[in-house]
Amino acid sequence: MLALATIMGAMQARAQSAPPATFADLVDQVGDAVVNITTSAIVAGRQGGPAPIVPEGSPLEDFFNDFLDRGNPERPPRRSQALGSGFVISEDGYIVTNNHVIEGADEILIEFREGFTLEAEIIGTDPNTDIALLKVEADEALPFVPFGDSSAMRVGDWVMAMGNPLGQGFSVSVGIVSASGRALSGTYDDYIQTDAAINRGNSGGPLFNLAGEVIGVNTAILSPTGGSIGIGFAMSSDVVTNVVGQLREFGETRRGWLGVRIQDVTEELAEGLGLEEARGALVTDVPEGPALDGGIEVGDVILTFNGADIDDTRGLVRIVGESAEGETVRVVVFRDGGTETLNVTLGRRETAEGLSATTPDGAPVPTPSAEVLGMELVPLTDELRQQLGAQGVANGLVIETVDPASDAAAKGLQAGDIITEVAQQPVTSVSDFGARVRAATDAGQKSVLLLIRRAGNPRFVALSLEE
Repeated sequence: MLALATIMGAMQARAQSAPPATFADLVDQVGDAVVNITTSAIVAGRQGGPAPIVPEGSPLEDFFNDFLDRGNPERPPRRSQALGSGFVISEDGYIVTNNHVIEGADEILIEFREGFTLEAEIIGTDPNTDIALLKVEADEALPFVPFGDSSAMRVGDWVMAMGNPLGQGFSVSVGIVSASGRALSGTYDDYIQTDAAINRGNSGGPLFNLAGEVIGVNTAILSPTGGSIGIGFAMSSDVVTNVVGQLREFGETRRGWLGVRIQDVTEELAEGLGLEEARGALVTDVPEGPALDGGIEVGDVILTFNGADIDDTRGLVRIVGESAEGETVRVVVFRDGGTETLNVTLGRRETAEGLSATTPDGAPVPTPSAEVLGMELVPLTDELRQQLGAQGVANGLVIETVDPASDAAAKGLQAGDIITEVAQQPVTSVSDFGARVRAATDAGQKSVLLLIRRAGNPRFVALSLEE
């Protein structure tokens, strides 16, 4: 009986994961909420096309010159059109699409599957995730589709894409989740990769699970030809729902801002810090802002944020961005061999992004120096500080040259870098550096941790102590 029950359970599991006999019922369920989007904009006129190349002295030279003078006057502005896709998320007419579909448009028309067309207004956009929220006014309640949980999708699960590929209108393609958690180029990227056919014009359309829930917004394809080769990307609903919620409420995004510069923790950095495993986000700089006010320090490794474990810098950036401005969160950091819990009240990233600092280029002048770990080092002087644009750096050692065969060169250190800390302690002289290296060697460490600054940007580097 036990064996029979086990066999029956396995058969039921296979039946639940088997593909449906048809996707027609799913299309009927969600199709009326998917829309075609046509945008138009006025673009400036051009000065005509490229002129033909006629050899000087050719009998045709005068003819072509006369033709160009008469036939290519300045062209007037013209109206350009573009196509895309979208989907309705509420009965009162809110529509989600890609930002690049509607960017720069002065007219946006929404065509519904039932055959009518409505003009849309832009509620808000987020270029960082390429998401836009539109609104139409309809006389009756509109069919809409709900968002699903993209994190519940597994590689190999069935998905269905709908949209307006190549202007063909209301097309359906099916495939599977090929991969998840893909990052392309954005700070907040969390793409679902699928082999469901996605082409130009599918942008902004929904990617459905078999329950008819939107688990992604079709955004990009990877293709050498511009056509589908079975590698498409949809921004996950876990990201989209948060963005859409803020656009709907505020007309803009209001992401949390911690105010730190960070880098990933490698195995060598973990060894140098005394961490048992290479995870978390290593703090390299704490400018004026929420983190400084909350007690976060350079050299801290952020292990958890608001109760969530942090594996790397990308994970921290995403979870901070999904947090609310003004929210007070608990941050657990690794510091001096132990953990500390800090309370930090977040700022707003969009406000902070307007702040930047630039430093002029420069190179250190030759001065007496000493060699440590394959680097010629000199103390940071006022003259060097001015040349390197390092007015904000109080003390440190400037790298004058780097032995090409050294581990320092292999780790990317170069002349002009400023070493401000060794083994997480400030350093002001070459003798201090040497003493820290000897102490690390005597302690049996395989590497020593340096904090360097280059063009104002700090980062940690672990240099090997093994010959």
